[in-house]
Amino acid sequence: MARRKEPVIPDAILDQLLAGADAKTAFDQNGLLDQLKKALTERALKAELDHHLADDDGGNRRNGYGRKTVLTDGGSVELAIPRDRTATFDPQLIGKYQRRFPGFDEKIISMYARGMSTREIVGHLRELYGIEVSADLISTVTDAVIEEVTAWQNRPLEAIYPLVFLDAIRVKIRDESLVRNKAIHVAIGVRADGTKEVLGLWIEQNEGAKFWLRVLNELKNRGVEDILLAVVDGLKGFPEAIAAAYPETIVQTCIVHLLRHSMEFASWKDRKAVAGALKTIYDAVDDKAAEAALTAFEVGPWGEKHAAIGKAWRRAWQEVIPFFAFPREVRRILYTTNAIEALNSKLRRAVRARGHFPNDEAALKLLFLVLNRAEKDWKMPPREWTAAKAQMAVMFGERFSKAMSA
Repeated sequence: MARRKEPVIPDAILDQLLAGADAKTAFDQNGLLDQLKKALTERALKAELDHHLADDDGGNRRNGYGRKTVLTDGGSVELAIPRDRTATFDPQLIGKYQRRFPGFDEKIISMYARGMSTREIVGHLRELYGIEVSADLISTVTDAVIEEVTAWQNRPLEAIYPLVFLDAIRVKIRDESLVRNKAIHVAIGVRADGTKEVLGLWIEQNEGAKFWLRVLNELKNRGVEDILLAVVDGLKGFPEAIAAAYPETIVQTCIVHLLRHSMEFASWKDRKAVAGALKTIYDAVDDKAAEAALTAFEVGPWGEKHAAIGKAWRRAWQEVIPFFAFPREVRRILYTTNAIEALNSKLRRAVRARGHFPNDEAALKLLFLVLNRAEKDWKMPPREWTAAKAQMAVMFGERFSKAMSA
């Protein structure tokens, strides 16, 4: 049997604290736990003042106590704050103008990042902790994130990314007294070791070559020297922009998005059969076999019935064929922007409760918090990455070797 570890707080002290008290009420509001938090905080403040007075040679001494109510994640607590004669004591645990206990702001930000609206957070704090806070306080706490967003959006990046996934979600943002649908573009970079990171967020109502050139030049200014393969969802103007910024980059269209677009032309009863017919194209051995399968689809019954599908594939064909250079076990990585689709589902859940955002800044603030939470789960590269590295080393040669040695 494993030996029981000695408790951090001796049992004798805990027994003394619980003596004569109902253990069931220990976690209630103003119960033993809240009382202990209050006592420990006041004791720490006294110790801070002792240290302050010990360093003061000017005859400074204690001058009673002031009262302050602070908000904690368990309710409000009234503290006795020690004072000194010269009013030079500025406690670090609870600062002079601080009205919230350390950790309280993080709780608000965590709820906001989970998609809760300002009103929902106010109601949540009231119902669970009996705390009355204003919507303005919630906004003030979350607005502090904007500085982090700016620093994050301008941080240095890796010199080379073997893969970059780009996609967009639509959100409603108030603009000049009108609520408009704007696209929030997300870029995910995959490093040579297979780990991922979000490179940035960009808001634009209308995308085009000029917009994408600005985004790509921003990545260049942040240190990105080369992108080997960009997987995109038919972004308007992107191929032209990346040809100007990164002329050696291969652009691969997202196959799943192309399939979804194809299904828009088919009726519900036809979709399963059409999807099966299209599978012969993207499941082909190589690009020549794939083009032959596309031609067969176009002249077949489903291609003739839904001619727009074949035309859609033809328009995107130059961005489809890079996919076929890889073996099947590697194609799954390039098959879709799944890495970004999973992220987008989290972003959509977060924005769904908002209805619309008052401005671009509010949208970026929320999405940044969601992204921060999501990135913490990105610990392992995909299973296929080892095989993908071997293929990329052959395909891209020295360019991929530089990414591995960076």
